[in-house]
Amino acid sequence: MKIQCLFLLMMAGQLLATYPAAAQETSPSPDHIYYNNIKSVKFSANGDPLSLPVIQLNSSEKLELSFDDLDNDTKNYYYSFVLCNADWSRAQVNTFDYLQGFSENRIQNYRFSSIALQKYTHYSVSVPNSNSYPKKSGNYLLMVYLDSDTSQLAFTRRMMVADNKAGVAGFIQQPVSPKLFRTSQKVNFSITTGGLNINNPFDQIKIYILQNYRWDNAISNIKPMFLKGSEIVYNTEVDCVFPAGKEWRWVDLRSFRLQTERVEKSDYRRNGTDIYVRPDIARANTMYQFIKDINGRFQLATLDDYDPNFEGDYAAVHFTFPSREPYAGYDMYIFGELTSYEFNESNKMVYNPDKGAYEGTLFLKQGYYNYIYGLIDKTVPNSKFSTEYTEGDSWEAENNYTILIYYRALGGRADELVGMVNLNSILNRK
Repeated sequence: MKIQCLFLLMMAGQLLATYPAAAQETSPSPDHIYYNNIKSVKFSANGDPLSLPVIQLNSSEKLELSFDDLDNDTKNYYYSFVLCNADWSRAQVNTFDYLQGFSENRIQNYRFSSIALQKYTHYSVSVPNSNSYPKKSGNYLLMVYLDSDTSQLAFTRRMMVADNKAGVAGFIQQPVSPKLFRTSQKVNFSITTGGLNINNPFDQIKIYILQNYRWDNAISNIKPMFLKGSEIVYNTEVDCVFPAGKEWRWVDLRSFRLQTERVEKSDYRRNGTDIYVRPDIARANTMYQFIKDINGRFQLATLDDYDPNFEGDYAAVHFTFPSREPYAGYDMYIFGELTSYEFNESNKMVYNPDKGAYEGTLFLKQGYYNYIYGLIDKTVPNSKFSTEYTEGDSWEAENNYTILIYYRALGGRADELVGMVNLNSILNRK
């Protein structure tokens, strides 16, 4: 049985299976926040808050991790890296074989909020650094916890270290199938194996394709169409097809005083702010309209020339999705990076029969946010999140696709990330 990465305790260089008691019941993803006082977690390339947390092996590239603690005190937060396989199961490799330096490090850079009504402590750290850096390519789980005790896990985030030993090239096209032609996008690609020692590409190569940096709907278990020397081609008609969706909804919260066109009203209290977003109607039966978006991400920012890290404020942001009747048998969720791409009680919409609408509230920091609404069939176990009825799909939609190539050497104990490429459905459309 696979031991998942989240069930890890790092102690004296050894990884032991453990987990916070509260977390066992929720089956969290590798991107999960365990404590309600932790907000606005950002983990991305230094200087690019909208990017994936990816660095090149043995490079000087850095990732920036930041978050807020609403308890407004000082705590001893530590972080560790755990090597994982392509499917985010724990790699059976000793810590000393994939990590140079200390197995855990304390986050020492913090600052108290200054002018915000909501008091908090802002923490940040640049990784990897001279104290701890990865020696192998692959998937890594970043664990942040209290007092050097991983049973007090605060949150976890995915991170990837790439070693480009394989070339990847691809393009986006409309599917051939008449049923999918107007609603979906197909990813075609091939890889050049270069100097990799591949005897069986069906077992040694693993492919993951992400749409807009999401892992919840990633496509994997893709088999090659044919081999041509050192080139492996993946372009069968039925593989790598994604519902195209539509452009993400948005709300501009960079200022709580200046209301944007997406804000209906704001209520100001002595100790906080409530912001009511204009109702979001269903778009499944509406024509496609291009709106420049940030593909589900969020960016902390202010319009008042304040530093959003420690001067940005928080507000209770209320969302409304009108519907004459509830979607019978379905739960509705608001979704995006602002919800850590998860589905739980915190981002579940509740139907209000008196108003004929779904309602939900998120506690958000000043910034610019993308989001969508979707449904999960609660009558079907492990049902997938779907936006078919709430947002609709149009093949013209602008989406980013990330193709990740993993390789395992003969006798290897972990999957290496040996290639990746980013494609855009407009710029790389055939």
